[in-house]
Amino acid sequence: MILRVLLCVSLGFWLGACSTPKKKDANKIKPPSPELADLVNDPDFQAFVSRLQKAVTAHDVNTLADMMTPNFGYRLDPVGEGDGVFKYWDDELLWPQLQAVLSRGFAVKGNYFVAPPEFATDPNFHGYRAGITPVNGTWKFAYFVTE
Repeated sequence: MILRVLLCVSLGFWLGACSTPKKKDANKIKPPSPELADLVNDPDFQAFVSRLQKAVTAHDVNTLADMMTPNFGYRLDPVGEGDGVFKYWDDELLWPQLQAVLSRGFAVKGNYFVAPPEFATDPNFHGYRAGITPVNGTWKFAYFVTE
């Protein structure tokens, strides 16, 4: 009888010492943010780019407006940002150029994925370039400009 009591107490001690895995709340515990360069093959980024390309091809300004930052840059000299971008693209016939730039792929430059990739590597790059950046956990189209 004493042996059974000791066995039960011992078993209880050992079971109490074991930790059971706890389900973690995904909203409270987040993995460390990967470097931007690691996200080029991220499915969310690829889906964003695909959606962006389709919206540009269709001239879907409502979808594009939702995908853009509030201070979207569309002209360097004079500076143009925010409202007026679609009229500017229409007036300057820039839709085909935007479509071509977005189709060339992306590379990291600072806090942006930029297209074409040559803009990230060539300090003397001149021409149209586009930038996408993460904003509050989602991707946003930040600029499309030329020098």
